[in-house]
Amino acid sequence: MCVISVAACNSGSSAAGSSDAPAAGGGRGGGRGGGRGAGAGGIVPVVLGKVTQRDVPIDIESIGNVEAFSTISVRAQVTGILTTVNFREGDFVRKDSVLFKIDPRPYQAAVDQAKANQARDAALEKQAEAQLARDVASAAYTRATAERNDALMKRGIISQDTADQTSSAAAAADATVNADRASIASAKAQLVSTEATVESAQVQLEYCVIQSPIDGRTGDLSLKAGNLVTATSTELVTITELDPIFVTFSMPAVHLPEIKQHLAEGKLQVSATPQTTGAQAVIGSLTFVDNSVDPSTDTIKLKGTFANADRVLWPGQFARVTLRLSTMVNATVVPSEAVQTGQDGQFVFVLKPDSTVDLRTVTTGASIDQDTVITNGLTPGETVVTEGQLRLEPGTRVTRADPRTGEAGPGGGRGRGGRGQGGAGAGPGSNTATPPPGSTAGSLRP
Repeated sequence: MCVISVAACNSGSSAAGSSDAPAAGGGRGGGRGGGRGAGAGGIVPVVLGKVTQRDVPIDIESIGNVEAFSTISVRAQVTGILTTVNFREGDFVRKDSVLFKIDPRPYQAAVDQAKANQARDAALEKQAEAQLARDVASAAYTRATAERNDALMKRGIISQDTADQTSSAAAAADATVNADRASIASAKAQLVSTEATVESAQVQLEYCVIQSPIDGRTGDLSLKAGNLVTATSTELVTITELDPIFVTFSMPAVHLPEIKQHLAEGKLQVSATPQTTGAQAVIGSLTFVDNSVDPSTDTIKLKGTFANADRVLWPGQFARVTLRLSTMVNATVVPSEAVQTGQDGQFVFVLKPDSTVDLRTVTTGASIDQDTVITNGLTPGETVVTEGQLRLEPGTRVTRADPRTGEAGPGGGRGRGGRGQGGAGAGPGSNTATPPPGSTAGSLRP
């Protein structure tokens, strides 16, 4: 501060024509941004940027793990010799396509035997029905005879003994009919049991042909053709469904209310980028929010569902996940380098029409890529300083510098970091610059 004060006095003395003024080019440039070779009138070279307006997405990021939509362990349901394998390890297979065949001959024989028993029991049922019909007719005749003999006995034509014999024969015939009906019911039940045996044998025979339950990719083949397969205990292959596919990730629980709010308004977009060279992001939607927060990490488990027809995502791999909560429409944004932080908060230097700058306090929002959202303090279309702020204070006159080199042209200084280049005879420490009150020296590019 003392050095700058002396330089200001010297500059003033020179302007008054004092004989004690230092040699030309030996003092500091006028204003806070003079520096070595700052140019006539203390013009400071700076890099400028525009205040623009655009839609800004509000995203939160995480690392997720890709999970298969479903994984099926294919096992044999019957025991037998594996005769055919219709795919190669790692093939993609369609639902209901034939994967394996087991020797069907023992099961075909069981089906034939069950069908023969079924035919036998059906014949026995018909035989019982015929027996019933014969015994019903015989019982009707016996009952009619008993009724006639009873009438004759009452008239004294036949004896009591003869009438009792015919009545007993009629009762026996009725009992035979009832027995026949029971035989028919038993035959029907036996036939139903035999039909169930046939169906079971048929199912066992169908199990000799093993089909894919889903569309998916096959894994390692456990058994080759010719081996004995044991029912339910032998895993033949695992099939993984890849389209659609899940990506599971966690977010800090502090975001849970916001996620729930936006999810109630509609589906939330999730993008997943595999951590492989040149991988492109895959777009999906949030389909699962866990029912509890993990107390050990204070995070909530989420799951996105993605169409994966080109199989960019692979089960087990990690992916960078971005959950889009909402989009700020027509937000005011500036390059992030323009925003400085001082004792009184954040501010930017705004270029005025007379090529001087003004310090403007701003309120910032989210940072997206290389831009920062400004919620208060700036208007779209204004021009702000993005590099060279260390040499500025309100009212400093500036000139546009090349953003690649920081050069302002002949006689001008470099704007990057506020250090000048020219000015022959500059004294020691003449490139010292004091930031405006409350500012920090961050946000400058190297």
